[in-house]
Amino acid sequence: MKEVAKNLFCGNDMDFYRSLLCLDDPPRSEMELLMCMPEGWAVVHAAKEPYHRMALGYTSKGAPKDHPDYLWSERMGNRLALNMVDAPKQEFFDKSMIKKALSFIEQKLGEGFNVLVHCNIGESRAASLCLLYLVKHGIISGTTFDEAESEMMQIYPAYNPGEGIRAHLMQCWGEY
Repeated sequence: MKEVAKNLFCGNDMDFYRSLLCLDDPPRSEMELLMCMPEGWAVVHAAKEPYHRMALGYTSKGAPKDHPDYLWSERMGNRLALNMVDAPKQEFFDKSMIKKALSFIEQKLGEGFNVLVHCNIGESRAASLCLLYLVKHGIISGTTFDEAESEMMQIYPAYNPGEGIRAHLMQCWGEY
């Protein structure tokens, strides 16, 4: 887990459950997660597995497309669980989901929370959301995508977006 801006942290699953929740293993239920969630923190789970699945309780391959929380689920304990997979194609990334994540981060930071944005490995989805936040708030230059990526790698060396999210960011650059 690395602080990429004041009170904004980027990381992976282990950062979430070991550093933040102080658990040896991932939480097995929403209740366990809520009981361990420290005060003063908000979290964006930028990965379908296991947190979006846990939030909605689905056992099929994917969430039911007609579920009202299909794209994201705002949870008790200041958490946002995204139905986001590190897909190889850009069409699997939804603008409204990304905008919701950025809005959630902004809101929680404004309320005085520390915010952890994490995905499974901590290099693609979470880092890309942090990149967009940093550009949106002028913390790094957003003149071009390449410049922003270069600056992000200086701040967060683990930044290594998958093909799909990188293509999405390039195509939608300036829309967030």
